[in-house]
Amino acid sequence: MTKAAELAKMGEVLTNSQIGRKNIIINGAMQVAQRSTSETGKGDADGYFTLDRFKMLHGATSAGRYTMSQSTVTDLEGFSNALKIDCTTADTSIAAGEALLFQHNIEGFNAQQLKATSTTTRAMTLSFYAKSNASRAISTELRFVNGTNRQASKLHTIGTSWARYTFTVPAASSTQIDNDNSVEMQVNFWLHAGSTYTSGTLSATFEATNNANRAAGIGSIFASTDNTLEITGVQLEVAEQATPFEHRSFGEELALCQRYFRNVDTMNPTYLFTVRSADDIRRLSHVFSTMRSAPTCTIGATQEGTVSAQGTGKDSVQFTVTGQSTSDASAIHDYTLDSEL
Repeated sequence: MTKAAELAKMGEVLTNSQIGRKNIIINGAMQVAQRSTSETGKGDADGYFTLDRFKMLHGATSAGRYTMSQSTVTDLEGFSNALKIDCTTADTSIAAGEALLFQHNIEGFNAQQLKATSTTTRAMTLSFYAKSNASRAISTELRFVNGTNRQASKLHTIGTSWARYTFTVPAASSTQIDNDNSVEMQVNFWLHAGSTYTSGTLSATFEATNNANRAAGIGSIFASTDNTLEITGVQLEVAEQATPFEHRSFGEELALCQRYFRNVDTMNPTYLFTVRSADDIRRLSHVFSTMRSAPTCTIGATQEGTVSAQGTGKDSVQFTVTGQSTSDASAIHDYTLDSEL
């Protein structure tokens, strides 16, 4: 092999390999579901229900309902899981303000590679794999939500077999991306919307926020109880075209997710030890890797006495117990820590 051919081959290998951490999306292969793997009867409230880092959003209340789950993938090479939306109650009378979308919020610290200057972005590409029970139009939206709000959207017609879909947005000006732990950017997948969000025209380049242009042309997942949609391999990268999906290990992905949410199951009871016995107060501190912000702690099963979270920090939580009997030790079995965007 000549030197020129060797260098060309090296360039091809580098182009087609995973170079560094290019994917800004966390849990894009839908591996981590700390809260639950399936939730039914959804459609009347926003929230993180199953897959980590993917939040469901609703506009005006719709009669439509769905099941959100972590589905098993057997027919797409390289992927084992997907985010699945399955319509369980149809709604064909769509009010203007109705909406159903799932959203990935991006922290400012994680979006810095998108910047060209303090007010200019570089070109970026969103890509994902999807399939549906029938041909279905959805829109994807890249949206900056700080300073001069900007949005860009694209319509995709999803087929009945797995395929990769892409959306490249050119470099843009008048865009602010602060280097902090706040929400700076959103990646939205629109599945259902009323005229408030569909009466305009999609823009494939960044424009000032305009609700009418966010989901123009989409169908509705709520049109029939036969309707399903599965998505995986979500990637956002600095590039003018999509490159191969960056696979990360489950351990890496879980650690990234735990910056925002932790489900702590102690397996065996974790006993709270005495710090001050005179007033019957016991304390236990758990230390963990740093979260995005001081989390909200929700306590699950406990035993002996009343256990509460006295205080939380970005990397620790302290529990207290009162009303403990003298013969048994107090314990906490599980709890969650939430500092989601």
